[in-house]
Amino acid sequence: MSRPGPERRAQARRPRPHRVHIRGPLTARARRSISPSAAGWDTGRATPGPRPRPTATWVRRNPRLRTQSRRPPHARSSLRRPDHAPTAGCDRQTSPRQARSVPRHRRPSPSWFQASDSPPSSRENSTSLIMSVDIHYEQLSDDQWRELLPLMQQQQVVRLVDCGITEARCQDVSSALRGNPALTELDLCNNELGDGGLRLLLQGLHDPACKIQTLSLQNCCLTEAGCGTLPEVLRSLPTLRELYLSYNPLGDAGLQLLCKGLLDPQCHIEKLQVEYCNLTAASCEALAEVLKTKRDLKELMVNSNELGEAGVRALCQGLAASTCPLESLKLESCGLTSANCQDLCGIVASKASLRELYLGNNKLGDTGIAELCPGLLSPSSRLKTLWLWECDITASGCRHLCRVLRTKESLKELSMAGNEVGDEGARLLCDTLLEPSCRLESLWVKSCSFTAACCQHFSTMLARNTCLLELQLGSNKLGDDGVQELCTGLSQPGTTLRELWLGDCEVTNSGCSSLAALLLTNRSLRQLDLSNNCMSDPGVLQLAESLQQPSCTLEKLVLFDIYVSEHTDDRLRALEESKPGLKIVY
Repeated sequence: MSRPGPERRAQARRPRPHRVHIRGPLTARARRSISPSAAGWDTGRATPGPRPRPTATWVRRNPRLRTQSRRPPHARSSLRRPDHAPTAGCDRQTSPRQARSVPRHRRPSPSWFQASDSPPSSRENSTSLIMSVDIHYEQLSDDQWRELLPLMQQQQVVRLVDCGITEARCQDVSSALRGNPALTELDLCNNELGDGGLRLLLQGLHDPACKIQTLSLQNCCLTEAGCGTLPEVLRSLPTLRELYLSYNPLGDAGLQLLCKGLLDPQCHIEKLQVEYCNLTAASCEALAEVLKTKRDLKELMVNSNELGEAGVRALCQGLAASTCPLESLKLESCGLTSANCQDLCGIVASKASLRELYLGNNKLGDTGIAELCPGLLSPSSRLKTLWLWECDITASGCRHLCRVLRTKESLKELSMAGNEVGDEGARLLCDTLLEPSCRLESLWVKSCSFTAACCQHFSTMLARNTCLLELQLGSNKLGDDGVQELCTGLSQPGTTLRELWLGDCEVTNSGCSSLAALLLTNRSLRQLDLSNNCMSDPGVLQLAESLQQPSCTLEKLVLFDIYVSEHTDDRLRALEESKPGLKIVY
């Protein structure tokens, strides 16, 4: 079946309502209809995790955001982060809106205010309900803005993401926050605050009664000039624990001003994110000094800055002399080479607190992996998550990593996406996953040059492994024969896999027959991704028939870029309505 053009597709996909939530146990539930500029957005709460994330329906209707989910950029249609980070000033047409830590909520709704009682997120106080203003992607009128300001004076959490807030409105925000001693989180991502707006905003936080813990200002058009106000503010906010400044062109001079504030004894920042901030090796000395001096820092994200080999070496030297309990180090797309792996080896071996290491999109090669693995094998290493996507690793480097998987039961998540390890690498990984000592729960091997020939190894492993919960095999040429092999393994009793990603794997309607049969026998699978495959109405309807059965336990079926007729579209929507626990995304 040929794929319809954009106009036909737009007609086939019916718009869904758009929501704005003001959360908290408010007494009134005012719902006044407005005409939002954009429709067709899903509603509901954000998925669990440290930061809100976009729902699959949001991603479906915004192809630019498909790299986003709870995973690094290779999780969806791309293996790299976007190449258009702001470099100077701030251009709203080129500034990225898909930052990992920039808005990850569901799109708001046509009701202007909807009050609701909402339990706290994992990052918030777990003992009580959180009062919050939570508005995303809504260009607020003057009347709406005036109505919102009094609410901002009462809430613990204020999130106004991509709401068209400019410097002109920052004075209002500052005044509202100055009268709110309950505020613990402020998120103004994707607003054109500018340096002047930042100064006004920080005046509202510069108050002895302010107890803010989290400040998110990603992609707010901040530059070096705005950083001049940060040292004094960081000194006056001893409760601040998380600072997110990614996607602002701060530059080396701006980062050095920021570090001056971070070094103040009254500053106790635990999480710092400065991704896509136009940093170079010149910034690393200042960051290294912060690492050596501060004993509070738990997370450092400097992804997508051209630090280079020399800059990363300086950071490692700072970490080596540090006593901070660092738990997460993110150095993706920073220009690391194999020479840096020896420095990182020492850090991994000496930092027993380190749980996450992100090194994706750096040219480490097999040589670098061989240098890194002794640190990973160190008895003191307790690393849980290791991301090595697009690091020029082959089957040879895969063999070194398999030694780590067999030895370290603490390692739970591994990404090797975008590395040409081939079928031989797949065999090595599957043999290792059959070892009782391997406790890996999530394996990402998207775009690893696999073919149907390796699926027999995956099938055997999936039938016997009881730890692996998530397997990403997308963008490999598995075909229908490979999928049939996988289904054979997953059809065995006692399998535990919960998420299977087979996007862009050359699956046709024939492969859907195998998958439809699998859905009737497998009891563990909860999410299946078949995006961007060659199936059409007959294959999708076979899947729908299995999903309709009470014995099918699948909760989410993802079908991005699978174009179906209006009849099949109606069938899928009716199926969702008949099974409230099922979500079909296409």
